[in-house]
Amino acid sequence: MSRRKRKHAHANHERWLVSYADFITLLFAFFVVLYASAQVDNKKMVQVSAAIHGAFQELGAFAGSAQGSPLRVEAAPPGATQATLPPDQVVGELNAEGAGRDGVDVDRLKKELEGALGDQIKRHEIEMRVTPEGLVVSLREVGFFASGTAELLPDGQAPLARIAHILNAKGFQIRLEGHTDNKPIHTPRFKSNWELSTARATEVVALLVERYGFDAMQISAAGYSEYRPIASNDSEEGRKMNRRVDLVIVSRSGAPGKDLAGQKPSPVKKEN
Repeated sequence: MSRRKRKHAHANHERWLVSYADFITLLFAFFVVLYASAQVDNKKMVQVSAAIHGAFQELGAFAGSAQGSPLRVEAAPPGATQATLPPDQVVGELNAEGAGRDGVDVDRLKKELEGALGDQIKRHEIEMRVTPEGLVVSLREVGFFASGTAELLPDGQAPLARIAHILNAKGFQIRLEGHTDNKPIHTPRFKSNWELSTARATEVVALLVERYGFDAMQISAAGYSEYRPIASNDSEEGRKMNRRVDLVIVSRSGAPGKDLAGQKPSPVKKEN
């Protein structure tokens, strides 16, 4: 018997092109979806922001912009693929009288405090800044606390007394916030910056309530450790600015012991 010659089928070495083409098509579709989802409809963003802002106004928040202070949202620059607006641009604007008719009169209060604390401001022991929430008075460590301690220095008693004299009996909601730099601390009393920042805030709260007669229902304390810096911790100057206790003047209450919504505010609390 003659041996039959087997015919070998010609191998197709180009079949991989089909899978490759499918992969490229799917990859293209994936990037198209990413690009489309990155586009921001500025009109819708304004509408959503206005709706949220209005809802919080009804609850008594954003008191400073409740009367005649429109919500301002700026459009992203042409060609931008996502919203990159800083938080302070998506808030109600402060009107000419400060934070509004029903809120803190920021300009007047700031000038009054500047007149009483001029020496400390010149020595950079106290700094004031206006935020969407109200007026923030920063008591820096250099003028009020020894390093690693929570007891108020004798030199810090007089300026705190002047602050208390101006703010007391005005019906403000006040929050004391303790802050530190990012240098770790471990002492017999404080195992971390969380404990140090909270202890400093509660120390000031105790003085305001016990010595200067502040309503304990109008004041609270919180500690934020190193996690809310106002300057870079890469330099000594930045770390000095971050070691502070912020006195945040939130709002003017409608009646003693009540906030703008007519409800009693939360009592003194500790956060760490």
